[in-house]
Amino acid sequence: MELTLQLKRLGKKKVKKVPFTLDENPKNLEELLIGCVKNQVEAFNKKRTEVNVIGFLSPAEIEEKAESGKVEFGELANTDLANLQKAIDNVLLAFKDGLFVVFVDEDEITDLKTPLDLTSESVIAFIRMTFLVGTYW
Repeated sequence: MELTLQLKRLGKKKVKKVPFTLDENPKNLEELLIGCVKNQVEAFNKKRTEVNVIGFLSPAEIEEKAESGKVEFGELANTDLANLQKAIDNVLLAFKDGLFVVFVDEDEITDLKTPLDLTSESVIAFIRMTFLVGTYW
């Protein structure tokens, strides 16, 4: 299933739109989060195990990286692989703790067991919350 994810941080104007593919249509928010995490862990681990034979960037790659704000060769010093179960546990805990909120077609989803009826036109927004830290005098 093809979806569009919108990633946003509170206090920032920039919204990152990411095309996303899931193997099957999630029935509820928990399945959606687990599917997203599986996809990202696979991509992360694949990047860690790839061998980069070409040691330079093409002009198109330089332009693409410049748009994101960081031009780098992409060499990784840390080749540790991500643990899928820990990542799933972390995302579910982060949602329960309110570290991010999820909107599906402009409706906030507040429960992991909320049924979802997603289509290819559905827009899913993940908004990372920013907590203020400090003392009040």
